[in-house]
Amino acid sequence: MRVFVFFTLLSIAVLSTAQPLESGTTEFLNSPYDELNPVLGPDGKTLYFTVANHPENTGGQKDPGDIWYSVLKDHAWSAPIHAGRLLNNRGFNGVAGFSEDGNSVYLLSHYAAAGASPRTQGIAQAQRSGSGWGEPVNISIPYFQNKASALYGTMMPAGDVFVFSAETYGSRGVEDLYVTRKDASGNWMEPRNLGSVINTQFQELCPSLSSDGRTLYFSTNGRKGRGSFDIYKATRLDDTWTNWTEPENLGDLNTEGRDLFYRPYTSQDMALFTSTKNSDGYGDIKFQGRNEPLPQQPSLVVRTDSAVATPVVDDKHVRVYGRVTDSKTGESIPANITFTISTAAKEARATEAAGYTVQVDAAQEYQVRIEAPGYISTLEKLNIRTYEMSALEMNFKLQPLEVGATVALRNVLFEQGRTNLLSGSSSELDIVVAFLKANPTVKIALAGHTDNRGIPAQNVKLSQARVDKVRDYLIEHGIHKSRITGKGYGGTVPIASNDTEETRQLNRRVEFTIKKL
Repeated sequence: MRVFVFFTLLSIAVLSTAQPLESGTTEFLNSPYDELNPVLGPDGKTLYFTVANHPENTGGQKDPGDIWYSVLKDHAWSAPIHAGRLLNNRGFNGVAGFSEDGNSVYLLSHYAAAGASPRTQGIAQAQRSGSGWGEPVNISIPYFQNKASALYGTMMPAGDVFVFSAETYGSRGVEDLYVTRKDASGNWMEPRNLGSVINTQFQELCPSLSSDGRTLYFSTNGRKGRGSFDIYKATRLDDTWTNWTEPENLGDLNTEGRDLFYRPYTSQDMALFTSTKNSDGYGDIKFQGRNEPLPQQPSLVVRTDSAVATPVVDDKHVRVYGRVTDSKTGESIPANITFTISTAAKEARATEAAGYTVQVDAAQEYQVRIEAPGYISTLEKLNIRTYEMSALEMNFKLQPLEVGATVALRNVLFEQGRTNLLSGSSSELDIVVAFLKANPTVKIALAGHTDNRGIPAQNVKLSQARVDKVRDYLIEHGIHKSRITGKGYGGTVPIASNDTEETRQLNRRVEFTIKKL
């Protein structure tokens, strides 16, 4: 996935076609690799960006992204320069922004000693040191979690507001947009989902805010647009950060490719973003001036990273395409994908090189089952009853089958305060049954959790009863009882605070962990 970021220009009407600010200035900037997340440095002459899978990255060609930079000299950008081992590790690295005085850089990663992979998640801050940057210091954000392969987001110059995209327990789709802010004491608060006006059941990525913090810019594949990802804007209506105007497509800025990472810089009279248009499916950095004529309206074409069937143009079908990746490495893997409704099922095969593509009926709600040898099967939901485009990019991640891997059964739900399973829960439990039958030596431990309301002893009792209910279901469907243990923890192991109903709902969950292969 890739990202874009945005800031406010005086009028959307002056946005123009993507092209270099000066002829020839990007001759050495873009490479055959994937350029992401361009951010202009405080001096206005240093451009920081992320390059994915470059052989000179810290982790080599398997490295999902290192920070590089280019310097503007004599009206041309220099060949990219690797930002060094202090700012880069074997994970995804990117720049989130700079402090108001330009002496701090905010980074989209945590760091560990000697460039090792960090064991925690979040953002970091490094101070200017001479002509470069010092060692990053991790910033801890309570209840921060991101199951996506990369973290995208923007830090405001005051260093007190961070907006980002993440896949976590509270996501409505895959990646959703969140905000975390500092409280009056200067401590970071728990991330808050930006709400259903902004977030869809699909992917929202790489948010940015205008300089006054009122206008949000983001990219999504969950709304009708020109390409697989279009850029939108919305205005915040109050200080809850959940009330917004209806998102507005930025029109002629968007192309038939992925248009991401948009950041305008009004003082420099230009903007930055990336686009996969005319770049073989990889992102290239684009410059955009403010006073150039708008392009002609393009026809709607949907492009993918590989050769696939011609997009469907009738209103009775939707072409769904994408990739299945390893949740730990981000690498594409072969997998079987089954789209099921009550009356029929359609199967697709994802390959490492080309991903998958399948045509399904529109106006339906599907259960999507994703399976691959050596990975934990999963179940997702896809509702395209109101989807207005002829094509949809839908990517999946699978957890490797290994001891210690934990899976949240998000679609296993119970009646309030009781142990009765709600309708629809059996579909995900059947996935677990099939997984255990396909891996007959695997043993699992079930864990039940509640929020912290009520009497603690009763919460433990309720969570244990729900675990027993799930265990009984698995045994009744052919799994030997010796392979399943279970424990109810009540509200003692929260994954979010219990301050709001939204976060309490996240704490009410059932999980299983692989104990033996």
